[in-house]
Amino acid sequence: MRYDCLIVDDEAALSKSTCEYFNMFGVKTEWAADAGACHRFLRDNQAGLILLDINLGDSSGFDLCRQLRETTDIPILFISARTSDDDMILALNIGGDDYIPKPYSLSVLLAKVKAVLKRNNSGVGEDVFRSGRLCVDFRLGRVTVDNTDVPLKALEYKLLVYLIRSKPRVVTKDELFREVWADTFVGDNTLNVHVRRLREKIEEEPNQPKFIKTVWGTGYVFEATAD
Repeated sequence: MRYDCLIVDDEAALSKSTCEYFNMFGVKTEWAADAGACHRFLRDNQAGLILLDINLGDSSGFDLCRQLRETTDIPILFISARTSDDDMILALNIGGDDYIPKPYSLSVLLAKVKAVLKRNNSGVGEDVFRSGRLCVDFRLGRVTVDNTDVPLKALEYKLLVYLIRSKPRVVTKDELFREVWADTFVGDNTLNVHVRRLREKIEEEPNQPKFIKTVWGTGYVFEATAD
């Protein structure tokens, strides 16, 4: 079954009330209390994103995030009462896409979740994009090259999807910082590294890319090739 959101948090009352609120506004949401329940849920269901607490009883949200990142690019938004810079930096470095402190406003959290779902699962364009040797299934978050699965990190996938859905328009660096990273303080080096890694995974010749073209002084453009 397809869900918009999975909450992984051992605070039962808060998780249940968040589920009820999200479902009331059309964001199909379920709740898991720990890492084991999360893994069992994802074996039988799909989720558009995960809201993940750090403290999960006997386990850690950090460990769970690392495990999930080995097999999935589902956006992971950390929700935690722990607000130290070290916790936030670790959460983002191991694959988290955002860090939301508790106590959170349900309306603000819902808006953040809807924004992520819109960026990753919007109905703009086709459900499956194919161009030459590249295939992107937006529904499953799956990328293949020559019919072979290509594992992408969450930000690499978001970057690829954003460029594809923006074609043939040139996307500026500032727009990518704002829309993909949701952070205007990201530097050029970070963007360049992600583009280089993405090219290495999807381009036949990364130094002479056919898909992701650089527009010097401006940004990038995605060019579809003939099938």
